[in-house]
Amino acid sequence: MKQYYSIKDKHPDAILLFRVGDFYETFGEDAIKAAEILGITLTKRANGAANFVELAGFPHHALDTYLPKLVRAGQRVAICEQLEDPKMTKKIVKRGITELVTPGVSINDNILEHRENNFLASVHFDKKMAGVAFLDISTGEFLTAEGSFEYIDKLLNSFKPKEVLFQRGKGNDFIALFGGKFYTYTLDDWVYTEDAATDRLLRHFETKSLKGFGVQDLHYGVMASGAILHYLDLTQHTQLQHISSLSRIEEDKYVWLDRFTIRNLELFGVINEGAKTLAQVLDKTISPMGSRMLKRWIALPLKEISAINDRLSVVEYFLKHEPQQEAISEQIRQIGDLERIISKVAVGRINPREVVQLRAALRAIDPIKDMLGQADQNVLKRMAEQLNPCQTIRERMEREITADPPVQLHRGSVIQEGVSEELDELRKLAFSGKDYLAQMQERESKRTGIPSLKIAFNNVFGYYIEVRNTHKDKVPEEWIRKQTLVSAERYITEELKEYESKILGAEEKILALEARLYNELVVALAEYIQAIQLNAGVIARLDCLLSFASSAKESDYNRPEVNDSVKIEIKEGRHPVIEQQLPIGESYISNDVMLDQEEQQVIIITGPNMAGKSALLRQTALIVLMAQIGSFVPAKAAKIGYVDKIFTRVGASDNISLGESTFMVEMNEAASILNNLSDRSLILLDELGRGTSTYDGISIAWSIVEYIHEHSKTKAKTLFATHYHELNEMEKSFGRVKNYNVTIKEVGNKVIFLRKLVRGGSNHSFGIHVAKMAGMPPSVVNRANEILGQLEAANRKDGLAKPLNGMAEHREGFQMSFFQLDDPVLKQIRDEIKNLDINNLTPIEALNKLNGIKKISGLK
Repeated sequence: MKQYYSIKDKHPDAILLFRVGDFYETFGEDAIKAAEILGITLTKRANGAANFVELAGFPHHALDTYLPKLVRAGQRVAICEQLEDPKMTKKIVKRGITELVTPGVSINDNILEHRENNFLASVHFDKKMAGVAFLDISTGEFLTAEGSFEYIDKLLNSFKPKEVLFQRGKGNDFIALFGGKFYTYTLDDWVYTEDAATDRLLRHFETKSLKGFGVQDLHYGVMASGAILHYLDLTQHTQLQHISSLSRIEEDKYVWLDRFTIRNLELFGVINEGAKTLAQVLDKTISPMGSRMLKRWIALPLKEISAINDRLSVVEYFLKHEPQQEAISEQIRQIGDLERIISKVAVGRINPREVVQLRAALRAIDPIKDMLGQADQNVLKRMAEQLNPCQTIRERMEREITADPPVQLHRGSVIQEGVSEELDELRKLAFSGKDYLAQMQERESKRTGIPSLKIAFNNVFGYYIEVRNTHKDKVPEEWIRKQTLVSAERYITEELKEYESKILGAEEKILALEARLYNELVVALAEYIQAIQLNAGVIARLDCLLSFASSAKESDYNRPEVNDSVKIEIKEGRHPVIEQQLPIGESYISNDVMLDQEEQQVIIITGPNMAGKSALLRQTALIVLMAQIGSFVPAKAAKIGYVDKIFTRVGASDNISLGESTFMVEMNEAASILNNLSDRSLILLDELGRGTSTYDGISIAWSIVEYIHEHSKTKAKTLFATHYHELNEMEKSFGRVKNYNVTIKEVGNKVIFLRKLVRGGSNHSFGIHVAKMAGMPPSVVNRANEILGQLEAANRKDGLAKPLNGMAEHREGFQMSFFQLDDPVLKQIRDEIKNLDINNLTPIEALNKLNGIKKISGLK
């Protein structure tokens, strides 16, 4: 326990898994936590002179089952192993931490999500600026950036790190700037100094400066990046050969999507249960690394037209050459997660089965390289040039590793025959043993005349000869008796002991020799890490483009034209997610949208609830975003003058935990938009101002639209869906504001939603119809219609002056007529009486009805 506490003191905030023989044990507070999270038994044991200490443990071979549960519960886990063979020491076995696993630092397959990156982030910030770094230790991707707090916040929401590091003592500042939803860990102040960070990065990359990575001017980014490597030292992750470069995320290359937009457009997470994200709809990738890259593309849409068109051209090529598309897809299926497998080589954690997978992946690269090289498409030809099948090491793997090795090296049968003469001889000795023993058994049986004699093995005293009691008088004198059973005796002989030492020695030597040969192969593989990582990047890119082609074919998407104009023109656009969730047989109603800076900069869309205003806003943004990640779009045609920022203010959401009302959240989001406008921004405003009183809301909405329209430097393209029909008046005063409405059709007393966008404003909201469709009690619906009539009459009489007064003057409650009382209970009674068929009512039915009315009124 003294040894345990000395190790625990080094990592007081982690659960310590302490290896004792065949078990990992936890003690004290750790045991209480572990037992609760893992559902294992909590016991107590005597702790020397002290009282008792809590204890909970599990078998060492179950680590892969239990470790992920602890990490997913947000725990840091320190794994303490026995560092020497217990047979070789008479004292307490030497132990030490071999790995500290945290939510952001893990290479365990059971903890990692295969189709998602497992990023560890580090943030360094002061009063005005911040830097951020992202590292996925399981793939070797290392990225950095710096900029305003809004920009870093956007990146954190795009990359969704599993753990975020920052400077100790800055917890409140971090939450104020970036929110409290991240799992965080703090590091000492000195780690976030430029000298310490630069020194750590230069030591890792073995370079004289950071100029080769293009990050030397990102002072905050460098400090954040250096801190990550320092954290890997702390967590005992020292084999980092696969982290071979540091890439800069260049702000001016990608479209700005703030956290509100990422949430409101449901790119990666859904607001409503049962919905789908854009990433889920577009992800038809075959490999996990392709899926991870696709999410990055969605988070970082391109602004560079040539790069966008390169992607679009490849998608178009695959759609025109389906046999090639299928043949390449088939090969990518053989490749699997090349990126993570090669990272395991660097950290020395690759098992024999994964080496076979790596071998298959490299074998599949050859045909892909050939097919891309023959393609009549420049981008694909360039990809072919980048692929390297690494033939030398692949042939060595084929030559040395068996076709179907076990997962664990110590199980043997990993190295092929013919690789080592010594190994082949030892195997012959070990595996020809059965024949030798059979011959020996037959020989001794004949010599002694004991027909039932048999030779067997157990762990207590090795090989033995068993003789039934009926024949024990025939046993030769030189045999040594070892065990007496009820009906038999067991003996050993000199020959058996000699043979046993040979066999057991051979088995140990075989395992040691296989381990040595295997490790030599892994060391040789490490030389190819960068080449294979480049292959993985090319294959992931190819996988994403094939995925776009599959989506385009399945969902009838078309190629958009992305240009440098400032006009967005979408013909028959559809919402990519909603159209896939419609009931069978129902088709999505498409719509045209046109925005520019001369004629139609701001579109105000009115129309009833449920008519499709919100869907129209979102689909416009999603079509633009899809075009700029290089995907075909759900529209008959689309001309997109590229955008540099997409802003959304959609729907109502309280942030009660931070004490913010719906209206406060709404105003925060709107302020973020107005403070970051640019000439190429696309803005979507849905029901802005709804969180406050009608007149406040109309005033704020009007002034925001006016600000966007009249801004001296920018003419941001804007779609504004609203219930405030008063905003339709803006078209008369502001030249680039245009009114549209989403159409409905009234048939009798019903409303049919046509979901078609047409020119002109709407002056009726049909909210009461929606209430009726939702199953609101008839009395409430009827009363709402009456109040609406009174309000409209008051508005016509007094303008917008006193609608509420008008309502009060006309309140039914001031007239004591039983059939016009506005009490909901009395209204329900009135409805019950009104619907009675008195002429056909029996006395018993009348009594039952009267009793029902009595219950409604609450009388006893």
